[in-house]
Order: sequence, then structure tokens, then C-alpha cells
Amino acid sequence: MGLPLHRVRAIGAAIFLALCAAAAGTAAAGSRTLGTLDLAPCDLSDTAGTEILQAECGTLKVPENPAAPGGKTIGLKIALVHARATDPPSDPVFFLAGGPGQSALGSYPSIAGAFERIREKRHVVLVDQRGTGGSNRLACRELEEAPGLLQGADDLEGQKRLARDCLDDLPGDPRFYTTSDAVHDLEAVRVAIGAPAINLVGGSYGTRVAQEYLRRHPETTRSVILDGVAPAEVILGADHAKNLDAALAAIFGRCAGSQACRETFGDPRETLRRLLTDLRRSPRAVVFTDPKTGATVTDTLTADGVRAVARLFAYQPETAAILPLVLHEAAQGRPQALVAHGRLMLGALSAQIAHGMQLSVMCTEDAPFLKPDPADTGTVLGPIFVEAILAQCASWPRGALPEDFHRPVVSDRPVLILSGELDPVTPPRYGDQVLKDLRRARHLVVPNVGHIAMMRGCMPRLAGQFIETLDLKALDATCLDRMPAVPAFLTHNGWKP
Repeated sequence: MGLPLHRVRAIGAAIFLALCAAAAGTAAAGSRTLGTLDLAPCDLSDTAGTEILQAECGTLKVPENPAAPGGKTIGLKIALVHARATDPPSDPVFFLAGGPGQSALGSYPSIAGAFERIREKRHVVLVDQRGTGGSNRLACRELEEAPGLLQGADDLEGQKRLARDCLDDLPGDPRFYTTSDAVHDLEAVRVAIGAPAINLVGGSYGTRVAQEYLRRHPETTRSVILDGVAPAEVILGADHAKNLDAALAAIFGRCAGSQACRETFGDPRETLRRLLTDLRRSPRAVVFTDPKTGATVTDTLTADGVRAVARLFAYQPETAAILPLVLHEAAQGRPQALVAHGRLMLGALSAQIAHGMQLSVMCTEDAPFLKPDPADTGTVLGPIFVEAILAQCASWPRGALPEDFHRPVVSDRPVLILSGELDPVTPPRYGDQVLKDLRRARHLVVPNVGHIAMMRGCMPRLAGQFIETLDLKALDATCLDRMPAVPAFLTHNGWKP
């Protein structure tokens, strides 16, 4: 007979606390051990190298093919960001990055403020999902070295070639870099560090990983925060065009509601429509100053590039605020700011994403269910996003997909769902959809915010309170009502003339 579950957890908690105390007590020695995981001091930095945080890092060897434990192994890069408490609880918080394809260790520094209240009590564990960051990264060199506005999503033959070329350079078998494989890894990390249970914080695609872990391991899931949630039943990419149009309508509607914005820029939606029409007929060569290097650069502005810029600018209220200005200038024959901003953002995004891992996820989990929707033809993004995914996935090897993968996750574990009111990719209706199947959950919609809400306003405090108490009803979310809107920039100096 086995021990009762509560007894197993109690023993596990005691072991975890002892291990944490031992690790803290040997700090001067440099390296230390947490469970079976060896750790050493390390620095975490974002892709730009502007944010540096102290942590302890290690590597856990796991089989590349989880079904073949005696075969090839890969290393999972792991970081432990210490709690400020001297006696932290036994259940750490695992942060799950987005993308698919982003590194948890690389993403964390830019959102560390969202975890400040959580870290008052608990450790934060970062695991680079297999295929990202330091975990046998599956990179597509040509996609990552040539970002910006020159990449043509509408060149479907080119998209197929990029995917085939990428396959030739991969350091691993792309069939084994799916969400299901990542969930297997997370459980291996939990076991390795001796934690009896864990708290999950997933952002964007990370919410898919969090939901799948909850589905497979409810007994070791203490709590979950889903920020910018993608429901398990949603096929990534299928709604991107519709969701972006809805977000742009809200952004441009706010400009229409402001006399200063309206008088300065007219109707930004009509400006965008005319600009796309003109560029489809005749792309433009643009000479501008690269904002990263200061060099004079020539690029080609295309309709595809403008769509990409509009989509990325809609993610956050600060960039959405400048969108009417750069569109107006581009339509007036001065596209330098649009191209410079777009190149900077697209370049930063390309540097963060491991495109090979992204394709392994989407080609296995989404592409088999995707098809172009004629209703997308009149949208800003159009059907090209779906067509590009299908083109790249045409020759990409697919992994195994569990039969219930796209079924709703039903659970009684405590779950806090966060949505940004203006999210262009995971809108609040997605949060409502997930909420229906969770028996102990709450959905907070943060006003005037785009994609990823946990770092905004009072959300770090509410997140910390939730993980500490698991009391969803006690969260006083009225503080979110004070989230200010970012007015449209009338000039490059801000919203005032």
C-alpha cells in the first residue's frame, strides 16, 4: 500500500525545504545542489542585454524522445530566482514563456517586476522549454538573421524553402519538441528539485503549456495564472486576422473619440487601408537611420511589412499610441519612422524566437486543423498568416498529438485568468471561454491594456496575493479600474503638440 497523498506531499515539502536551506547555507562555496540538480551563480539577461538579474542556473539531462529513455539526451537550461524570504514554502512558481519559441530565462528579466510580490515568499523557477534558449535551441538561421520588412509572408514558395533549409541545420529531431514533450520535461524538473507541488504562471503560448500540465498532473498543480490565455480548443493562427481587426478598431476608435487625434490624423483605419492598397501595387524603397546601429539603411516597404508593423504595434498600449502617427506619415510619403520602428521591433522579436521549435509546435498541434478563411480576405492581416504557416509546415516533421489535446481543460484547481482589454491575439473572450470549464477560477480583464497584463498596475500585488492565499474571491480588483489609457501620440515627442 502506498502512503496517502497528503502524507506524500508533507514528506516532499520537508525534503524541499531542507534542500533549499542547504543550498542557501552553502552560497559562499559557489555551486550547490537542489534535489538532484546542480546549480551555480549566473546572470539572466534579456536579448538586448539591458536587464541583468542574479540567479542560479543548472542543466537537467532528459531524453530527447520521452518514449526512449535510453536514447539521445538533451540538456534543459534551468534557473532558480531566489525568494526574499528565509524560509520559503515548498511549492515554487514556474514561469512558462510565450511564443512558441521564447526562452524563459531570456524573457524573465523584462517582466521580473510582475513577480516582485510573488518573490517575497516563493522561489521562481525558469525552464527554457526544449528547443529554446539554452535547451538545445532549434533555430532557423535565415529567419533570424534577416528580420524586418524584407521577409515576404506572401511568398509561399519562399516560406516552404525557408522551412526546408532550416530542417537541414537543426541539432535535434523536431518531432520531439512539442507542448506535450515540454510538459513531460516540467514534471521531470519538479521531481528533480524535490518540489511536492508547483504553481504555474503562463503567458501567451505559455498558457497552453500550463493548461496541458494541469490536465496531465492535477495532483502536483497547486495554482495556475493564465495571462493572455489561449484556450486548449483554439487553433493558433485561426483567429489572428479577426482578433487583430477587433483590436485595431478599438485603437483607432479611441483616436476618433479624441478631437486632437481626429483633427491631426483623420481616420487611421482608412489611412491604413489606402497605404496597404498603394503598397500592394508598388512597394517603396526607403532610406532611413537604423535605430539600433545608427547606420543609414535601405529597406523595402511592402504591404506585408505594414501589416506586420500594425500587428506588433497593437500588442502594447505604448506602441499602439504611436500607430496613427507613423501610418499618417507613411501615407504622406514619409515612411522612415514606420520602417525604423518596425525593423527594431521585428528584429527584437526574431532574436527571441526559436523558429524551429515554433514550427515543431504549430505544425504538430495547429497546422493539421488550419485552413484559410475567406472571411479574412477583407481584414488587415488577411489569410496570409494561415497560408504562411501551412506553407512552412508542408515539409516539417510532425510529432505525436494526444487525442484530447484540443479538448477544454476541466479542473477544480485554483486558476486566475488575466486578459488585456485591447489584446490583439488572445482577447478577453478567450478568458471567458476557458473560465467555463474551471470550477475554481476567476477572470480579470485589465482595461486599456494589450497582450500580457500581469506586469500592469496593481496586478503584481493581486498575483502575489492569489498565489499566497488561493482565495480568488478575496482579490479586490477595483484597483484595475484606475489603469489609465495611453493617448495617441500627436508628434514623436508625445500626445501634446
